[in-house]
Order: sequence, then C-alpha cells, then structure tokens
Amino acid sequence: MSDKTEVPAGADAKTSEKGTDNSANQPTDILSAMIGEYFGTFVLVFFGVGSVQAAVATGAQAGLWQVAVVWAVGVSLGIYTAASLSGAHINPAITVMAAVYDKFPLKRVMPYWLAQVAGAATAAIVLYAMFAEAIIEFERAKGLLRGGPGSELSAMMFGEYFPNPAVFGTAEDAWRVITPSSAFIAEMIGTAMLAFIVSTVTHERNTARPPSAMGAVIIGVGVAAIISVVAPLTQAALNPARDFGPRLVSYFLGWGEIAIPGPRNGFFTVYILAPICGAVIGGGIYRIIASRLPKVKTE
Repeated sequence: MSDKTEVPAGADAKTSEKGTDNSANQPTDILSAMIGEYFGTFVLVFFGVGSVQAAVATGAQAGLWQVAVVWAVGVSLGIYTAASLSGAHINPAITVMAAVYDKFPLKRVMPYWLAQVAGAATAAIVLYAMFAEAIIEFERAKGLLRGGPGSELSAMMFGEYFPNPAVFGTAEDAWRVITPSSAFIAEMIGTAMLAFIVSTVTHERNTARPPSAMGAVIIGVGVAAIISVVAPLTQAALNPARDFGPRLVSYFLGWGEIAIPGPRNGFFTVYILAPICGAVIGGGIYRIIASRLPKVKTE
C-alpha cells in the first residue's frame, strides 16, 4: 500500500517505491484518490470478511488457512484496484506510516481514512445482504440472542474479538487466554510485520525487490501467513478500517454494545491503536535497515 500512484504493490500495507520523497507522485485529484481507496478497501473486505462469513455461517471454509488464503487474494486484488488512483494504502495504519516516513501529505490522511472506512462498511452491508439468512440460521442453531451475551460468535463475522470466539468460545474463563494487553501486543506485532514486509517488497533501495506487479501478490501471501499466526488470538485485524467499518455496520444491525464498545471495551486500543503503532514500528525498522543499503542512482 504505497503512496506512489503508478505502481500496484501494496495491500493492507504498502509504502512508497521511492521510500523517501514521493510527494510529487501523489494524485492531483483527491476525489480520484478517495475513489481508489474506497473501492480498493471494498474489494479487500468483500473477499476477506466474506470468507469469514462463509466459514462461520455455512462451514464453507475448512480451517484457518483457507480463510487466510482468501484474505491474501482480497489483499492483492484490492491493491490492483486502487494502485493507479491512490497508491493502494487501503489501510489507515499504512496511511499513517506513509505520512510519517514518506512525506505523504497530512491533509490527505483524513480523506483516505474516511474512504477506507466507507469502503469497508459498504462491503459489510453487501455481504450481510448475501448472508443474512445464513447468519440468522447460525444464531438460531447456536441459541444466540443478537446483541446478548455470547453473540460475539456471530458478531465475529463482521468485527474482530479477542480471544478468537471460534477457537476459545465466549465463556467467562475464555478471557483468561489473552488479556487486553496481550491482544494489543499481538495486533501491534502482526501489523508491524505486515508493514515491514510491504516496505521490503516496495522500497527502492532493496535491489532484490520483485517487479511492482508481483509485489501485490507477495504482500497478499505475507498477510495470509500473518493471519495464520495472529488470528487464533485476536482474529488478526491488522487494519483499522477492516475492523471498524464492518463493526459499525454490525452495531446498527442489532449487535449493539457487543459490537461497540465490545466486550472489555478493547476494540479501540486493540483494533485501531495497536495496528497504527505497529505500522509505524515495522516501517521504521525496515527504513533503518534500508539506510545501510546503497542508494539507487536515478537519471
């Protein structure tokens, strides 16, 4: 997810291919950039959250890795969708990283965030229109009252919860598995790894980086690997828009306080603040490494 506009190589995270000063490559039309972020995030969430809904509500996906692979496809397609218009950040945490390290204009940060959340929320609405009956039947079979205790089991088809209800259930003692501080660390480290991978794949000083068109695929594979490690604990948001957009939709669909603020009031710190901190950390670590590499001569 880069702030450079002409190269598709980001995904939930993409830095600039210039790595330092790429402000000249920003789109001149902020509306076009917002359209890119909106549809790129829509594609990402449609496939990613759609795979979660299919897995939970219908049992269509067999195991975490199958869900992670669909997320990888969604990430890659989202990057290709948005790259030429906006640079394909499609993740508020990556937008912050670009602003901190790559001279991405601060005045564009909030419009990008708004477009990303709107795209994620729209995808969640579309998915609910498709899966509504299946979700209702899932709730009936599990004896869930939407918005009541234990309904995280169905709300997790929109936003994320820790510990992962599909793995540890929703009983009171399940919360002993991972505390809010541990969940914060998991999301922060997962997003730091994502930002590090994206920076590795796209930074101009890395002469071993793949061709730009291949970068989106590699980043998608990286996302799948991170999900496989982090998702059993926190469902692996790695992206504040991916969590908040669908979570907001679920709030209005009847999950209420189970959605926002959620159990233990952890959604803001764990699924918004932690990914932003992680992206800044991971992007910063790679840039320390990149500073030891020779500069690429440009004509």
